[in-house]
Amino acid sequence: MADLQALKRIFVEKFGEDDEAIRVFHAPGRVNLIGEHTDYNGGYVFPAALTFGTTMLVRKRQDGQLGFASTNFPEHKHISIQGIVFDKADDWINYPKGIIDQLQQQGIEIGGYDILYSGAIPNGSGLSSSASIEVVTAYALLTLEGQPTDKVKIALLSQRAENQFMGVNCGIMDQFAVAMGKQDHAILLMCDTLEYKHVPFDSGAYKLVIGNTNKKRGLVDSAYNERRSQCEQAVADLQGQFPQLTLLGQLTLEQFNEYQHSISDETVRRRAQHVVEEIHRVLESMKVLEKGDLEGFGQLMIGSHNSLRDLYEVTGLELDTMVEEALKVPGVLGSRMTGAGFGGCTVSLVHEDSVDNFIDQVGTNYKEKTGLTADFYVCTIGDGVKEITE
Repeated sequence: MADLQALKRIFVEKFGEDDEAIRVFHAPGRVNLIGEHTDYNGGYVFPAALTFGTTMLVRKRQDGQLGFASTNFPEHKHISIQGIVFDKADDWINYPKGIIDQLQQQGIEIGGYDILYSGAIPNGSGLSSSASIEVVTAYALLTLEGQPTDKVKIALLSQRAENQFMGVNCGIMDQFAVAMGKQDHAILLMCDTLEYKHVPFDSGAYKLVIGNTNKKRGLVDSAYNERRSQCEQAVADLQGQFPQLTLLGQLTLEQFNEYQHSISDETVRRRAQHVVEEIHRVLESMKVLEKGDLEGFGQLMIGSHNSLRDLYEVTGLELDTMVEEALKVPGVLGSRMTGAGFGGCTVSLVHEDSVDNFIDQVGTNYKEKTGLTADFYVCTIGDGVKEITE
């Protein structure tokens, strides 16, 4: 957690007056432990909130103005509460503006505020810095305006802000995990129905280590759209056998294995195979974790990465290298890419006695093979969005 006294001093430097009336809120980043490219196919995902994220300091103003500042970016701006429109020049400020736009559309009157954000999530790492900003803004403003703070509704509102205001066609997983996280628990989430369950994730002597490849993810959008259309093609091919089928996630593994020959294109068949098998791995993960079988979970992580590499083809040199090097380190139970792919992050389950060696060995070998310098974050699973009262 950020040093709140230091943040309050920065707040006063930027916005004036004293720190008496400042309220503090926090929303985490998130990591998806397993279940990749299943969300838009009507399947399960298995994210967890992290202990680090976005801290938001906020204080009411009386003049209908909104002041935005961040410890991470130079932009510092005042805008009228009536002047909420997307402006590319505003950069990150568009995320909280999108939330205010959604609240106004719901008829919730927002007063003036000064707001300072301090993010501990690396931007572009795939750990949901944008969802963290959105969710903490929605939760804080609803709290300050005396409105209900239903966290599922906050997740949906934040997703709409990203879809409609930012123009990013994201699913619900990031915002849901950030809003609904629970310490030492992962979330089994069916993205279609928002049916969810908190599953204990007792990692004992093992730590989650996130490795950021620092590879710029240039291919994600075009490849993402291509994969989505391939999955839709697989559904169309299978409708001869299953007329009611609308999403791959509606098939069992047994059904897919029996009728996969109905998919004529081999590449499309491999994409569908990944999705159906990955959903099965998510459900198996829940079972092994409920038994406390971390080794079994580690094997499922490895299987997930192999499938994303060989069947879905969204990994690439950097992610594959980082996972390969991770699995060479004694004390590592599992490792996989997490996120959309083609860069971004890996997540590994590493014994606490091996963490320093892991960071040193994987970092050195990764740089030697890719020319890039990786960053590593040792994580524990934390709570979702909340107010911090000292």
